Amino acid sequence: MKELANMEASPPAGAKLHESKSLREWYVDLKVLDETHPIYGNGVYRLYFNFPESYPVEVPRVQFVATEDRPIPLHPHIYSNGHICLDLLGDNWSPVQNAATICLSIQSMLAGNDVPERPPDDERYVKHAPDNPKKTKFMYHDDTV
Repeated sequence: MKELANMEASPPAGAKLHESKSLREWYVDLKVLDETHPIYGNGVYRLYFNFPESYPVEVPRVQFVATEDRPIPLHPHIYSNGHICLDLLGDNWSPVQNAATICLSIQSMLAGNDVPERPPDDERYVKHAPDNPKKTKFMYHDDTV
């Protein structure tokens, strides 16, 4: 409850709680703070958060969702189904992280990218991907974007 209250009252810059269906299910609108960024400067993107009962010990499910006015961003680590290949959301999760730090990490990932494209295996991955990205065993080998 405290984290939801913090996200409502004082979210990180560029993040805004769009909706909380419950304490465990949120939608957050996110934008890159650099409005001149050549790819994401004017975009606002929607993240879906689903917090497991064992949160913060267990990583939440986080992925982009598309809406009529919120596309899934083009990025070499973001699949067209919204799944995000980010070690913080997998092997490098730590209970000291929270929704705000996840938002900041994703903003940083977007801001550091200048290649508007999907991962090279996007089509194959999306065809066979589980609904929940936490069930994917990503290989974190590219930290250049």
